[in-house]
Amino acid sequence: MGKFVRSSSSNSTPLFFQSKLLCFSLLYLFFSLFFAFYTSISSTTKCYFRSSPNDPIQTPLFNYPKTYSQHKHPIPTTHSSCDSPVFFKDYLFVVNEIQRVVKDFTTRSKGLRYVQGNGNGGSFGRNYSIEKRMSYFDYRDDGTEIPCGFLKKFPISDYDRLAMESCEGVVIVSAIFGDHDKIRQPKGLGYKTLDHVCFYMFVDDATLKQFHRHNLLSRKAKESKIGVWRIVKVSSQELYENPAMNGVIPKYLVHRLFPNSKYSIWVDAKMQLVVDPLLLLHSLVIEKDVDMAISKHPFYVHTMEEAMATARWKKWWDVDSLRIQIETYCENGLQPWSSKKHPYPSDVPDSAIILRKHGVANNMFSCLLYNELEAFNPRDQLPFAFIRDQMNPKIKINMFDVEVFEHVALEYRHNIKKSGSIMTQPTRTKRAVPYQLANDSSGTKCDSYLEEMWGESRD
Repeated sequence: MGKFVRSSSSNSTPLFFQSKLLCFSLLYLFFSLFFAFYTSISSTTKCYFRSSPNDPIQTPLFNYPKTYSQHKHPIPTTHSSCDSPVFFKDYLFVVNEIQRVVKDFTTRSKGLRYVQGNGNGGSFGRNYSIEKRMSYFDYRDDGTEIPCGFLKKFPISDYDRLAMESCEGVVIVSAIFGDHDKIRQPKGLGYKTLDHVCFYMFVDDATLKQFHRHNLLSRKAKESKIGVWRIVKVSSQELYENPAMNGVIPKYLVHRLFPNSKYSIWVDAKMQLVVDPLLLLHSLVIEKDVDMAISKHPFYVHTMEEAMATARWKKWWDVDSLRIQIETYCENGLQPWSSKKHPYPSDVPDSAIILRKHGVANNMFSCLLYNELEAFNPRDQLPFAFIRDQMNPKIKINMFDVEVFEHVALEYRHNIKKSGSIMTQPTRTKRAVPYQLANDSSGTKCDSYLEEMWGESRD
């Protein structure tokens, strides 16, 4: 009996601990799974991590009069998760790092040479043939001059021009032509950012008139500023009839308007930055060692998809010209997106925000793309892949996820005028005749493109 008791007592202790251990193991497994699940949710719902805002500007940068009334509600985002979060380093570290990079900024070549105009008369960009435009795709640093707009004088004041040339670091650029948008101030700026970043907003007479009407600007002041934005008046009567085409100039020729700047961020007027631009540049461009950072389109991957949507949603009124444009690209080497195009994850960007390093590859890409817009229309997503895939040297692009785009900026609808708009377009969209070509009625020049896009290629 004593042996039994001793045996029972000696065996009961390990059994007790074994049961406890099993219980704790199950609890640990449960909490581990819960923590892993919670962590996965947290990591996918946080698109970026800001380690230290370091005294961001909290007060409003400008108080708008009630009569001006900004849009109160941005367009809601469609993506709540993020598969590729962006991590921002400490703000002061970023400021010092960008100062160092800007100071040491050099290009590996002497830089591009540009075709010069006489400064008067003629067109601003000159519509070259496709053969002529493509002859500039291969840059050899041999002194060849590349067409890049400015074949007539850009109609701004000398006072503004000198100020733009003095911006030697980072410039943030936007534009409102035709009074189609409300001017908005960026949020989340660090307390040193305004000392290192220039903000420029280009406007035409129609937009400037509204600024004066709402007392946003003084008519007497020589330098016009609204919040952080320096306002530059552009005499659009001397440029394009289409306000969107006038907006293309500061959007893609920013390196020419600001010849001494090292980095730039283009922000569509419908967008409002909510993250400090220095953090964005450092994380999306400098740390990635790229020439440009731009968001992928939220829906489309192939250029043809964007072209079809442009016609379907009447984003450009002349459907025949859209057809000719895409067939021109198909005939001259445009291919649908495939894994062969990696590291580019898509052929279609969302170009509302563009971050750039002003080096040879980026400047060349911007010039070549502008020439396509001059030749066809201001829909800049259509020639994007055609230029990117065929130019040499290749441009390094960080095409980040749309979820990141939605977390670093707020988007508002355009304030489009119902009447009195200076943008004159037919009330009905011009339709293309099915399968009709300029010189060929047997099919379309994009047949092979479509077959490959739809997975019907026999290769």
